[in-house]
Amino acid sequence: MLLSVHPRFATAILAGTKTVEVRRQRVAAPPSTPVFLYATAPTMALVGMARIASIQVASPREVWSASRKSAGISRREYDEYMSGATQASGLTLEDPVTFEEPVPLAALRASGPFHPPQSYRYLTGEDLRKVTIAAPGAGAALHGVLRELVSV
Repeated sequence: MLLSVHPRFATAILAGTKTVEVRRQRVAAPPSTPVFLYATAPTMALVGMARIASIQVASPREVWSASRKSAGISRREYDEYMSGATQASGLTLEDPVTFEEPVPLAALRASGPFHPPQSYRYLTGEDLRKVTIAAPGAGAALHGVLRELVSV
C-alpha cells in the first residue's frame, strides 16, 4: 500500500509517536501489509515504511474514541478532516523504518508514470518494480520487503 501523508505525520509515524493513521474511507488490507509512506509537498518523496497491525472501520466518532491518543492529531484537526464523512478507518501501524535516503518523486517517475495518491492506493507488481529501481539507496529494509512481495 502507498499512503500519502503530510511530512509532519510521516516524521511522527517513523519516530513511533504516531501509531494510528486515520482515513475518511474504508481501508481493507490484511495485517502485516507493508505501507510505503509518501511525504507530500514540500518533501515529495517516499521516506519510509511500516506494517499494518490492524484496521478499525467504524464511524468517525468511534475511530476517534479508539485512536485519539495515538493519531498524532488534535480533535479540531480530526473533526475538520472528517467533516461530512459517515465512515472512517484507523490504521494501526507498527515496525516503522526510515529509509536511509528518501526516494524523490522525480526518481519514481524516471522509469515511467508514477502518481502518488491523494489518500492511498494499493501497489501493483509494476509499481513495486519501479520503486526498487528508483530506490537503490533506500536500504535493506525496503529491498527485503520488496523481495518478499515480488520477484525483482
